[in-house]
Amino acid sequence: MRIVVATIVHDAEDARILHRQIGALLAAGDEVVYVAPVEPGVDLRRPGLRVRPVRRARGRRRLSALIEVRRVLAEESRNADLTVVHDPEMTLLDRWIAGPRIWDVHEDLPAQISDKAWIPKVAHGAVRAGARLLERRAGRRFSLTLAEPAYADRLGDHPVVRNTPLFPDQAQPPGEDRVVHLGRLSKGRGAEVLLETARLLPKGIRMDLFGSADEDVADLLAQASRSVAVHGAVSNPMALAAISGAMAGLALLRDLPNYRHSVPTKVLEYMAHGVPIIATPLPEVRRIVERYGVGFLVPFDDPSAVVDAVAELENEEVRARCAANGRRLVAAEFDWRFDAAVMREAYLMAVT
Repeated sequence: MRIVVATIVHDAEDARILHRQIGALLAAGDEVVYVAPVEPGVDLRRPGLRVRPVRRARGRRRLSALIEVRRVLAEESRNADLTVVHDPEMTLLDRWIAGPRIWDVHEDLPAQISDKAWIPKVAHGAVRAGARLLERRAGRRFSLTLAEPAYADRLGDHPVVRNTPLFPDQAQPPGEDRVVHLGRLSKGRGAEVLLETARLLPKGIRMDLFGSADEDVADLLAQASRSVAVHGAVSNPMALAAISGAMAGLALLRDLPNYRHSVPTKVLEYMAHGVPIIATPLPEVRRIVERYGVGFLVPFDDPSAVVDAVAELENEEVRARCAANGRRLVAAEFDWRFDAAVMREAYLMAVT
């Protein structure tokens, strides 16, 4: 197949889009045109992949990016078997996309409004209503794939291509001198708790943060204690290599609607790489931690409890047990190879 894959919201090196989905398509022999905002100096060259750089949509500044990508999609989709878009606003461009098209639904769109700092709180109700209308419109004009089974309650029965990790054959044993956090830093994702936790960590244990930061937490990061290393946005393969050997992976998301019915990808990536988990008790995460013994749960917004959990992991036997349980679980139930097969079957069905 010749497939156009497009985003204006996500980084061009997005783990789900580039490293998992496009990687699986190229491995299957498909030809991919990747329409994405590419930062200067980033080299995405791979056999079978052609890149069409476009500008990025940020915050409220989206219209110019949408207009530009409309033109590119109109050009590229004419010669493609399938077009896959990864941003809800791009579903408005259906008139300019020739042939079969899929919207890959990454998140609960109405629920995530509360975690978007650039949307004024007074507008949340209206924006949430607009998001529901946009979803209904997209459901009539696009085939859908869903990143979470829970989205089916709202969007209907569609193929579920989970955001599962690439499972490494080997992993370093967890060490004893650092805790890590993968992914975007925002207030909803526990940025303030992370930084306060770092301040309370015992001497000799540091915190590494890998991921972009929302504007409203940038000042907090600038004032972070010396025990925090803020690495910013790095490619997913580099971040995963860097977390290997950590004593704990942190997932301190707050109790927001967008997070209640999913397993954060960072939790699965920690487990795949043999890193014990310290996480807040969102329902799906609670189920995994309690049933499989992969780490510790801590109350929401409680840095002291996080430090107590870190203390539990100073025991080498506890760390090793959590690490082994996590890798065993991912290999059995959350290996990306399973979801890659579901994705490609959904794409084949869309073009027939």
